[in-house]
Amino acid sequence: MPELQASLSLALPVFVHGLLLSLALIVAIGAQNAFVLRQGLRREHVGTIVLFCAAADAALIAAGVLGMAQALGDRPGLARLLALAGAAFLTVYGIQALRRSRHAGRLVSLPGQVASGRAAVFAQAAAFTFLNPHVYLDTVLLVGSIGAQQVGSLRGWFVAGAGAASLFWFGLLGYGARWLAPLFARPRAWQLLDLSIGGVMLVLALLLLRQALSGF
Repeated sequence: MPELQASLSLALPVFVHGLLLSLALIVAIGAQNAFVLRQGLRREHVGTIVLFCAAADAALIAAGVLGMAQALGDRPGLARLLALAGAAFLTVYGIQALRRSRHAGRLVSLPGQVASGRAAVFAQAAAFTFLNPHVYLDTVLLVGSIGAQQVGSLRGWFVAGAGAASLFWFGLLGYGARWLAPLFARPRAWQLLDLSIGGVMLVLALLLLRQALSGF
């Protein structure tokens, strides 16, 4: 029991770190979120879309973490450099979110009709996920390099936290669309959301910076 408690005491902060980082990156106005929200409003293949988007994020995060971990295994200097670069990126991203919070914004469903066939909807979900260049910068490189800083099995907890964030957010958008749409049609809601995202990003940047500098 003491060993289990000690293990959980190490794993829980890593899980929360992955959860918060993934939420901060994924909760933003974008085509993928708008697509999931629209499918929720139409009540078409919501479960399929939610599971696909969450699984795709988890797979990309895992690939990034494992790949970066292997690449950085014997290169502590490169690991610190990437950690510093990640902290800088998070700082810029956080500042941008804080700036966005000063302006009105809203999440609306995309124009046009969506084919009702499962295969067609699935193909659109794949396009919104894998044809977005930011997914590789954010999910694979940024989250992967940060997750690779963890040791051994803790990387799995980081991936689990990041994957849980994706499942929670896409599930909330898809199944809570009827309640979320009126809320996020209000510019004030997105301003508060961007303010929260900016704060989380800056806190994570400070934690990553401290972790990187502690290695010198």
